[in-house]
Amino acid sequence: MNRQLATALTDAGYVVDRAFDGEEGHYLGETEPYDAVILDIGLPKMDGISVLEAWRRNGRSMPVLILTARDRWSDKVQGFDAGADDYVAKPFHLEEVLARVRALLRRSVGHAKSEFVCGPVRLDSRTGRVSVDGNPVKLTSHEYRLLSYLMHHTGRVVSRTELVEHLYDQDFDRDSNTIEVFVGRIRKKLGVDVIQTVRGLGYLLTPPNP
Repeated sequence: MNRQLATALTDAGYVVDRAFDGEEGHYLGETEPYDAVILDIGLPKMDGISVLEAWRRNGRSMPVLILTARDRWSDKVQGFDAGADDYVAKPFHLEEVLARVRALLRRSVGHAKSEFVCGPVRLDSRTGRVSVDGNPVKLTSHEYRLLSYLMHHTGRVVSRTELVEHLYDQDFDRDSNTIEVFVGRIRKKLGVDVIQTVRGLGYLLTPPNP
């Protein structure tokens, strides 16, 4: 199941780290700035509820979706009380899990709809489509992920380090200029000035000046 979920999430454009027991999962959740976590309750070494409670005690606030074979209402109450944001019981459809992850990511930045808009630029997180003034724009998977992250955080300066941490796995060369290259490509493909460079701080997505 771990492999199936990781494959489905990767195919959907997410960068995924995997853990195979509770202790490893707890450590990763404490040390990495994840956008969301899918957490199984029945883990070896440290059960999922204990992992989640420890994260919340230590101020870790990333959205957490619990997966479990236990579907009794009392188990769900225990999960929510421990700090879960959503709950899926096995067996489940991968499409449902992906939809719930998209919803968690939207809600975490205060956005209710699947479509993000910045001036003439529209990004639909459900379909993965991007358009400018209604005209479709074709982006590579890396370009789409970068633009999507900026769209999720419109109006806030996002540092290069934050983009690297959220868009690439742990083995990525953090000293490379890949982010700058992709930002340049996205600007060229969009053809509108919505991505500003804030010198020394990062990038800011704002509607273009009229």
